[in-house]
Amino acid sequence: MPSTPRPLRRLGFLTIGLFDGADPGRGHESTLEIIELGERLGFDSAWVRHRHLQYGISSPIAVLAAASQRTSRIELGTAVIPLGWENPLRLAEDLATVDILSGGRLNPGVSVGPPMHYEQVKEALYPDTADSEDFSYERVRRLLDFVRGKPATDFSGVEGIEVFSDRVQPQSPGLGQRLWYGGGSLGSARWAGEHGMNFLTSSVVRAGDPDGPTDFAEIQLSHIREFRAHHPDGDAARVSQGLVVIPTDSATPEQRAKYGAYAAGRLARTTAPQGPGRLLFAPDLVGTSAELAERLHAHAGFREVDEVAFALPFTFEHEDYVQILTDMATRLGPALGWRPGSAG
Repeated sequence: MPSTPRPLRRLGFLTIGLFDGADPGRGHESTLEIIELGERLGFDSAWVRHRHLQYGISSPIAVLAAASQRTSRIELGTAVIPLGWENPLRLAEDLATVDILSGGRLNPGVSVGPPMHYEQVKEALYPDTADSEDFSYERVRRLLDFVRGKPATDFSGVEGIEVFSDRVQPQSPGLGQRLWYGGGSLGSARWAGEHGMNFLTSSVVRAGDPDGPTDFAEIQLSHIREFRAHHPDGDAARVSQGLVVIPTDSATPEQRAKYGAYAAGRLARTTAPQGPGRLLFAPDLVGTSAELAERLHAHAGFREVDEVAFALPFTFEHEDYVQILTDMATRLGPALGWRPGSAG
């Protein structure tokens, strides 16, 4: 098995937090229990997805606030908050508050662009400003400024018995260095690097030029290198990879069959760029930890990182996630050179 030039230092996982609309409490509780399990197993980070008008986590900051009170060590991230739905100033307040509550464990990941199905939701979301909203990187820049302590107003001081600050409050030291951008293109990788963010790269990338490469791993590698080439920290800049990885070591025969069918049903979309955005999807990786370690060590993108947030499949049962996470922490992680506490 070829060795990776960057031994795995941080092991994380990502969950979508699905729930039944008739009983949403159970699904949210399952998500919190999975995060608690992750901490007990030694994972370095747990990440939650963000879904609007769907049966998944619509308020990841609220969920992570709850998780912060049920854990003490594991880092808590969002992958990702789509800023088209957010007011950067208000979001900065929420992020700093949860970071304070967690003891400095929050890792907010964000992205930009118009909200999904914008034509159908814009009247509800921005009834007065729908046609003038700016969904560019400027929205991220505003969030960065507010989190990093730049003034939000030219007013501060005492008014009556109330004291006002010109900066977002609370201010949480270090949070500005733990902001991530979730990107799938060379342009987003470059922008994140130039603005000193960390970089989340997932199982989806943009293939770009129709005449260019269509190998997922090579495209992802080019994004990672573009990001680091423009980041002040260079090769030390943080990148986390988020492939769908499903170890089967302790799975039952029924679980193995289900996992295999899940991956097979999604394989066709990985063979060529999809849609007008030319999105390229990575195959889901299913197998024993030894098999997965061999495939990951041969993956050009994985070889360039030392931290991961492996994505859990969308539609599995709670017991499946327990098995997958247990195998990740006890078998796959060690096979990749990771040990609990290796993040330092």
